Amino acid sequence: MSTTTRKNILVTGASSGLGRGMAREFAARGRNLALAARRTDRLEELRDELLAAHPGITVTIRELDVNDHDAVFRVFREFDEELGGLDRVIVNAGLGKGQPLGTGYFHANAQSANTNFLGALAQSEAALELFRPRDAGHLVLISSVSAVRGMPRNLTTYAASKAAVAALGEGVRADLAKTGIEVSTILPGFIRSEINEKVKNVPFIVDTETGCRALVKSIEKEPAKAYVPTWPWTPVALAMKVLPLSVVSKMA
Repeated sequence: MSTTTRKNILVTGASSGLGRGMAREFAARGRNLALAARRTDRLEELRDELLAAHPGITVTIRELDVNDHDAVFRVFREFDEELGGLDRVIVNAGLGKGQPLGTGYFHANAQSANTNFLGALAQSEAALELFRPRDAGHLVLISSVSAVRGMPRNLTTYAASKAAVAALGEGVRADLAKTGIEVSTILPGFIRSEINEKVKNVPFIVDTETGCRALVKSIEKEPAKAYVPTWPWTPVALAMKVLPLSVVSKMA
């Protein structure tokens, strides 16, 4: 864990949901923000809101589709130059699309797999190309509690892609263990956002503001791995690892 304050923070997928919520929390802490997403109108609204509430910070925005891998590298470099060096990159952009395998929705499943894993891979590569020469920085990968076990129905591909993100984070952390670069894998539980706003009867779900406050608090500690919110998701995740799959599948 680093004791350094990360002043310049990049958040992808910042136009909505957890990305938008984390941007608000970091702005309240006085951090400069580089915000990327596909919907620039939403980014412009968020930038104006944050600068009005916290006039002492810098907020810069860029349109970015993380499936455009060349653009990921270009935009990350531009943000780095504009802010005078990124200190933390939060790999958050993702999709929640998905249907049971074999039901004719391969395109939707492939889209989620590509965005959630290959997009995360591109973002991690771009961030580390900036961090490695400096031997400094904090890479944060947003995975999911659903990554702990295989999930049924609409969550099957999503959970698999987030498990891949968690494995990627662990591998990078092992690779950089003796460097000045910190790597954190954050596994949120059920936090209400646009990705799940239509899903009803979700166990232990918290509102977006509460969830994002917990996410930022956890990220600031720079853990190797953390379930967020800690209660109840740390014990729930431990239980998910050992319970029969028939029991775990009922939680989805």
